[in-house]
Amino acid sequence: MRLQLSTYIRALWLVTASLFASPTRGALIPEDRADLLYHHYDGGGTTVNGPALLVRKGIGEHVSAYASYFVDNVSCASIDVVTTASPFKEKRREYGGGADYLYQNTILGMSVLHSNEPDYVANTFGATVAHEVLDGLTTLSLGYSVGHDDVRKAHTDFADYVNRYQYKLGVSQVVTKSLLMSLNYEAILEEGYLQSPYRSARLSGLSVPEVYPRTRDGYAVAVGIVKGLGSSDGQLNSSVRLRYRYYWDNWDIHAQTVELGFGSRIGNRWLIEPHYRNYRQSAASFYADNFATPMTFMARDRELSDFSSNALGVKASYNLFANRFKLSRASVNLDYEFIRYDYNNFTDVRTGKLYAYKANVFQLFLSGWF
Repeated sequence: MRLQLSTYIRALWLVTASLFASPTRGALIPEDRADLLYHHYDGGGTTVNGPALLVRKGIGEHVSAYASYFVDNVSCASIDVVTTASPFKEKRREYGGGADYLYQNTILGMSVLHSNEPDYVANTFGATVAHEVLDGLTTLSLGYSVGHDDVRKAHTDFADYVNRYQYKLGVSQVVTKSLLMSLNYEAILEEGYLQSPYRSARLSGLSVPEVYPRTRDGYAVAVGIVKGLGSSDGQLNSSVRLRYRYYWDNWDIHAQTVELGFGSRIGNRWLIEPHYRNYRQSAASFYADNFATPMTFMARDRELSDFSSNALGVKASYNLFANRFKLSRASVNLDYEFIRYDYNNFTDVRTGKLYAYKANVFQLFLSGWF
């Protein structure tokens, strides 16, 4: 759960940064820029916050390199913790870097990530290829990453591993000057210790060790549409986006995500984007809130249960200045999201009622281009 939260918050930051960047046409390496972030997550008894830094710099006309640093200060008293263990505090650090190489209409990318916390160490290597055809109207992309994680349990000699392989295939198409469509496929293959060493299942009301399969194959297909909207003078100053994602795996989980967003520029300085997201999933085949009889695999992780979430948020960017302090431009960006989670077959053992909670996600970051 802690790793999922960290990944989710970091993804929000990177997506937000890309949305606030100026659009470009043709195969180009990313602009030189630096982003300084503060993130804060509070929900379900868990608080995660900390700073992050991302710096990108071009090397000549064909290479762009970047480095990132991300910190999570975790304070956890979630329902999983307070019902089976003691609340804890810890720090997670992530270091990343990579480079993009432009060759004609193709961009080749490589990246590395390393994160560590007291009982979990993750290392990931990734490679991407994006190629433009049909005068830049169509972009084909491929991606591959491999990760190796070391899993520990505090104050014990327990040790295990997780190997993760991710494959991505995508295509984006400029249909008209104001309409962009995309189609993406993703496969994630995992092997190793895929559970938490701290969590337990329930068998006739008694706590028993969880047991998961040691492999998991997950797949996802996503379709996205972005439609530009014009003003009275014919300029595109706002847009509507719609995205649908369907996920399934061999644990019998099926999930659907629907996202709807609207973005609008106000004057020369503001960009405002309210958005809404709905997520629903079915339970894993070996999940139960309370098992009646022993099974080969048994889990009571609420992330494997039947649940849904609704998120409502807004992103805002304000252009601070241009051509000052050796920066071509700079902006301050705010991202806030309110999320409600409702679990359909996971109960709070303290009350016997179905569990639900609310979360607030806040990000504030400064961006500078140079």
